[in-house]
Amino acid sequence: MEELQKVIGYEFRDAKLLAEALTAPAYRMDFPHATDNQRLEFLGDAVLGMLAAERLYRNFPDEPEGSLTVRRSRMVSAAALCAAAGRLGLAERLRRNKAAMPLPSGSKTLADAVEAIFGAAYIDGGLNGARCVFEALGLEAIAENGEWTANPKGDLQVHAQAMKPPQHPRYELLSTAGKAHEPVFTVRVAVEGLGEATASARTRKEAESLAAAKLLRNVR
Repeated sequence: MEELQKVIGYEFRDAKLLAEALTAPAYRMDFPHATDNQRLEFLGDAVLGMLAAERLYRNFPDEPEGSLTVRRSRMVSAAALCAAAGRLGLAERLRRNKAAMPLPSGSKTLADAVEAIFGAAYIDGGLNGARCVFEALGLEAIAENGEWTANPKGDLQVHAQAMKPPQHPRYELLSTAGKAHEPVFTVRVAVEGLGEATASARTRKEAESLAAAKLLRNVR
């Protein structure tokens, strides 16, 4: 717990809050009276959204609301939170049921835990506490690096059709892994003359969208 607090940039006065944030709902299968992190996740989702909006409002003073909304959506997306969870090593720190299988990198459980940590930090230290976590996770870089789009598949389609001769993106499902209730889809998109990109997500649609966004970034 002490090591994690150093990584997230905030030292809790009430360490029980952090423990709660790291308690997945499945933990209650073995310990029915335990308090899981769902309530903290609910709060943390709102806190994170507010901090992201605040930062973008200050950092991009000339951008219209639509562009800021796209950046915020990307910053707080499940993919961004799962990537942050990977940097924190949360998969090994979560309290889960004893028979639980290893979590895939794109698991919603990981994204939920990150939001729960924001909720816990907010309760323990107010907005300043939550801001410390926000800074430590590096979510801001996601909004600043490259052009993000609300419809990457549509943008890729337009880009491909504008080529000479016109091309069309081809999406291929490479694999489906994970449990039945928590699958992970890996998809590849390819456009002749542009290349290809691969991405994984909890739904095939999201994986296709992430793969399209990745290929667009490579092109731009």
